Amino acid sequence: MSTPLSRFTADSLPVEVYASEADLGRAAAERAAATIRDAVRRRGAARVVIATGNSQYAFTDALREQEIPWGRVTVFHMDEYVGIAADHPASFRRWIRERIEIPFAPTDVHYIDGNAADPEAECARYEAELRTLPLDLVCMGVGENGHLAFNEPHQARFDDDRWARVITLLARSREQQVGEGHFATVEDVPATAISLTVPALLAAESVQVCVPEQRKAAAIAATLNDPITTACPATILRRSPHATLFLDADSASKIDSLR
Repeated sequence: MSTPLSRFTADSLPVEVYASEADLGRAAAERAAATIRDAVRRRGAARVVIATGNSQYAFTDALREQEIPWGRVTVFHMDEYVGIAADHPASFRRWIRERIEIPFAPTDVHYIDGNAADPEAECARYEAELRTLPLDLVCMGVGENGHLAFNEPHQARFDDDRWARVITLLARSREQQVGEGHFATVEDVPATAISLTVPALLAAESVQVCVPEQRKAAAIAATLNDPITTACPATILRRSPHATLFLDADSASKIDSLR
């Protein structure tokens, strides 16, 4: 079992800091596995939302070491580019398929169709699937600009009555995708995406937020120190005691300097 370097609470948000990204991933995987097993014991099934992206690699790799009844688990993902094919190297459907569906074989995977002819109708369809039964677990990250899924600064709605929306990506988010190696240029990154909203992400009984790497340090400092506003959407986590923020030493490196 991974042991954190430190634990503290930011307003209502539990925060755990680990020595390395690998330790963070193992701790989050252990917690996720326990949450899923508990849901299956109580209800016979579990419904889980899983983020994509480079920051989730250590977590999803560590899931391979856990005892999880995947045959009782339904998986959702939280965003997808509008107009991108499912087999595109940067497609989040492809990410989930290769890192979750193929290795673990959950009972069902519900995909957001980025190729849908009517993205607004696709939002409504996916929202209806999400709302069918309670969500047990959401596993997500925080963007370099503090976004949650693709709920961007000053665009996110903390009280949104919708669970899925078409959003316009800010330049910083598009630049992040280039920096992570998913696209060659900013112009190649789709301008819009379908994203779960903040209320949808926080609707699960348990929420895990995995944020490793130095490049996320400024966003984490803002998350834990800035006023709770949509200027940094991740600040809403501080009102979420059912969430846990998992950091490594690098992503936590700027917290104290801004306190």
